[in-house]
Amino acid sequence: MSAKLPKLPIYLDHAATTACDPRVVEAMLPYFTEKFGNPGSRNHSFGWAAEEAVTKARHQVAELIGADPKEIIFTSGATESNNLAIKGAANMYAKKPAGQTQRGHIISVSHEHKAVLDPCKRLEKEGFEVTLIDPQSDGTVTREMIETVIRDDTILVTVMWANNEIGTFNEIPEIGALCHEKGIIFHTDATQWVGKMPTNVKEDNVDLLSLSGHKLYGPKGVGALYVRRRRPRVRLMALQEGGGQERGFRSGTLNVTGIVGLGKACELCAADMDSERQRLLNLRNKLEAAITNALDVVQINGHPDKRLAHLTNISFGFVEGESLMMALKEIAMSSGSACTSASLEPSYVLKALGIGDDLAHSSLRISMGRWTTEEEIDYAAEKIIEAVNKLRDLSPLYDMHNEGIDITKIEWAAH
Repeated sequence: MSAKLPKLPIYLDHAATTACDPRVVEAMLPYFTEKFGNPGSRNHSFGWAAEEAVTKARHQVAELIGADPKEIIFTSGATESNNLAIKGAANMYAKKPAGQTQRGHIISVSHEHKAVLDPCKRLEKEGFEVTLIDPQSDGTVTREMIETVIRDDTILVTVMWANNEIGTFNEIPEIGALCHEKGIIFHTDATQWVGKMPTNVKEDNVDLLSLSGHKLYGPKGVGALYVRRRRPRVRLMALQEGGGQERGFRSGTLNVTGIVGLGKACELCAADMDSERQRLLNLRNKLEAAITNALDVVQINGHPDKRLAHLTNISFGFVEGESLMMALKEIAMSSGSACTSASLEPSYVLKALGIGDDLAHSSLRISMGRWTTEEEIDYAAEKIIEAVNKLRDLSPLYDMHNEGIDITKIEWAAH
């Protein structure tokens, strides 16, 4: 029996971006036309109102992650936060002056977001040495894995809290504790984590944390960087100079409307986090069960338990990923990160887990959100199963698989 038809198209790509919550938009609106002052204008009421709004948002963001409001630096989003954290810390804590052979050692992971990997590559060109470790086959990174590659000249470790493609999360409190024992600065890209999972930067031993508004029902173009002020007091070299806003770390007139929206979004996430996580987990489990019960040669990527409730990454054997997505045009999903979806290469995240090109090419990232309904999940499951079966009907390799032939042992003749 066909699932009840929900309103189409269905949006199941919340790991790429989320819609702005109407309550966030409502909070932002006055700061476009009525309270439009510059928070740096300290001599009239328009500036005071803007400054008060920024201060309130700073408290809202800080409360969500267990920080002091003075430790919140507003940015244009997680990419800028990552760049400021990684480049700013590396240059501040460099062991030797520029121009000498080695400026310091940095540790990260091969399946990080490009907004972490690319700044690390830039620092390599500037004389730093970067070690990228591979995650375990379930996508996780442990304290022990980091400990094995720490050196006397290691100055920075940067490990994401939850992966953007497979949702698995890493031993961040344990890795942070290790870094503190060794006197190493620890940064985490928490873009996918914050707002979905409980966070306390003090208890979790984090020195620098990046987050973005549009991943938690806030506006695009605004984010924040947490910079620890005590035990240890973290210093950063600024990436841009100017009026000295944001404690000198990030000069430029503040995006008051965006900051207000980010603050309100953080407040809303904090209020409903536990119940929303359970609701989304139920939906994800229902989707995965429907698909795995109906189809063979299906693989759910990442750790079975240590992953975000709202996200699943599924590979379908004997199906080409782009063909599958074309067959499911009424359902918005992803075959990887939104930032790399223009590439025809298989996901580097899945390849880092040791997944072969064929399965990596046939993966879907499905991510649910605040307004996802059970009706939509039922419909999506039915349509995915239907599309996979249709595509497999056209696959001679799938026929061979069903006949018990081991395709991996076939020697194909070249012509």
